[in-house]
Amino acid sequence: MSSPGNSTVQAAGCVLWRRSPFDGELEVCLVHRPKYDDWSHPKGKLKRDEDPLAGALREVAEETGYEARTGAPLPTVRYLANGRPKQVHYWAAEAMAGTFTPNTEVDRILWLSPAAARNRLTQPRDRTLVDSLLVSLHLT
Repeated sequence: MSSPGNSTVQAAGCVLWRRSPFDGELEVCLVHRPKYDDWSHPKGKLKRDEDPLAGALREVAEETGYEARTGAPLPTVRYLANGRPKQVHYWAAEAMAGTFTPNTEVDRILWLSPAAARNRLTQPRDRTLVDSLLVSLHLT
C-alpha cells in the first residue's frame, strides 16, 4: 500500500462547450485561475468517495456557474502536481443554463473557438482534450 504522501490525487473536470449565441459555431469554455495565472478546463480535486462524474459536474458549476449535460468520457490526464501524481478524469459537457460570477478560485472565463482555446490553454496536455472533444462530437 502506498503512503498517504505519495498517493495519486484524484480529480475530475469537463471540456465545457456550447453553440455560440451569435453564429452557432462551437465554443469551448476556459477558466482563468489567478492563483496560478493559467487558463485551463474547469476541474478540481474529488471529495472523499465522490463519484468522478459527479465531481466533474460540481467543479463546472463552482468554477463557471453553468449547469452542464455530460457527453462522452474524454481521455484521463496524468501528471505530477507539487511532486505528487495526479489523475484527472474528463468528460465532454454541454453548457446549459448558468451565469458566471467571478470568485477567488476563478476570476474570468472565456468562450473561444476550438482553435483559439487550444492556443490559449496554458498546459500543452490540456490541448489534446479539445481535439478529443471534437472527435466525440463528430466534428473532425
